[in-house]
Amino acid sequence: MIDQERRILAVHVRGIDGMCAGCRAWWARLTPYPCWQVEWVTSRQARAVTARFLGVGT
Repeated sequence: MIDQERRILAVHVRGIDGMCAGCRAWWARLTPYPCWQVEWVTSRQARAVTARFLGVGT
């Protein structure tokens, strides 16, 4: 059992945020893309471009 623990700890080296690269990659797979923040920003940009094109708000 101690050998297994050493192998796990050798692979899971903590980063600055406390997560190892392997765990970060695993959680990245569980996060849907595009995330809601990206969707929000994209829709805001599209609205701004449309408003400029139509001359609304100027």
